[in-house]
Amino acid sequence: MMLNESFAGSESVVHRIDPRFRMAAATALSFVIAVLKGYPSLVLSVVIGVVMVCAAGLDVWAVTKRVRVVLGFVLLMWAVLPLTYEGEILFRMGPFPVMRPGVDLAGQITLKSMAMTLIFISLVATMPIAAMGYALSRLRVPDKMVYLLLITYRYFFVLAQEHERLVRAAKMRGFRPKTNMHTYRTYAYLLGMLFVRASARAKRVYQAMRCRGFSGKFYTLVKFSAHPRNAIFSVLMILLSATLIFFEWSGR
Repeated sequence: MMLNESFAGSESVVHRIDPRFRMAAATALSFVIAVLKGYPSLVLSVVIGVVMVCAAGLDVWAVTKRVRVVLGFVLLMWAVLPLTYEGEILFRMGPFPVMRPGVDLAGQITLKSMAMTLIFISLVATMPIAAMGYALSRLRVPDKMVYLLLITYRYFFVLAQEHERLVRAAKMRGFRPKTNMHTYRTYAYLLGMLFVRASARAKRVYQAMRCRGFSGKFYTLVKFSAHPRNAIFSVLMILLSATLIFFEWSGR
């Protein structure tokens, strides 16, 4: 089954913004959020991300599942930083001292991760992958990187199907995974066969593209046109960035 662009099918205000402006805005806001340290500005950045998700009309449960994956990695920070970061002791959990600088750093990483994730979901994940690639190309990203992104997306599900087919064939031959050398050897063979089939598929795809006249450049039916809403969106993003910087500066 092909990869699901679950957030790209709506017709909200955000979806109607030029993908180039959305990519640039998401990148600029992420750079601003990355250097924030004050909690007022960080909380405001999370609020901005939530507002953008609402403006994009996205399903709350689907967004929550995406954010939950990121928070799973953040929990590792909370398990390590408060106990290992040197500084003032906030309190003790039995024999383990919990350091205030570690708690502050873990809190900052959590808020930054949430804000950036929400902003990229609302601005970038809401565009089809083809439009994203074309927008990156128009933003002067090297063509080879753009083509690598598009081809990887296009054929990732093909490799997933190949993997499922190999696993199904192994099960039909009575394979049951266990903690023994036969299982490890079988998985090694499966991985090697997957690489072999991926290499063969890559050669066939290259030959098919050459037969269709591929000359090193993709063409798309997506057309970007100037519209007043893009200018309004750009001004709004600049104001939001300036507001975050103001909150950070005034909180010092």
